[in-house]
Amino acid sequence: MVLDLMPERLLYAYANGLFPMADPDEEDAVYWFAPDPRGILPLDAFHVPRSVARLVRQERFEVTADEAFGAVIRACADREETWLSAELIAAYERLHVLGHAHSIECWHGGELAGGLYGVALGGAFFGESMFHRVRDASKVALVHLVHRLRRGGFVLLDTQYRTEHLARFGGIEIPREDYLRRLRQALRVAASW
Repeated sequence: MVLDLMPERLLYAYANGLFPMADPDEEDAVYWFAPDPRGILPLDAFHVPRSVARLVRQERFEVTADEAFGAVIRACADREETWLSAELIAAYERLHVLGHAHSIECWHGGELAGGLYGVALGGAFFGESMFHRVRDASKVALVHLVHRLRRGGFVLLDTQYRTEHLARFGGIEIPREDYLRRLRQALRVAASW
């Protein structure tokens, strides 16, 4: 099914607990998802493993925000199996131009080493994907993202699913009903990226 991926539709979907994913087996097929339980990373309980904290302190990576959004999203899609189709990449790039989609980039030796991107709406940040070309670069990007979200007054970091990787940082699963309640509250917050 080809979805309407214009900015207004995407933002409406996010505000109602939905996100799009392309089917890697069907060309041009994009579906809405609303998992139950839902993965979140509580900003007030974010845990930085010692090894990652050491990396951040060492400043091994130069970290920027919104400097290479297109490169980040394409790097996230550059894997054997991806949920990011050309249509979705274009849709997120439109959201980026409008100030709703953001990226954190980690650079090493002048090259893009890792990063992540997501969508900001009210006080909610919807983490979409991350990648690394240099070991631990995406972890450092996540730490910088959380610091930025805290400074900007965000109250919800949606990770869609809980993975073992995110669990190391305090990621949890919550029932959909609880997620939607938190989302409604977050949408009323005037956070700043």
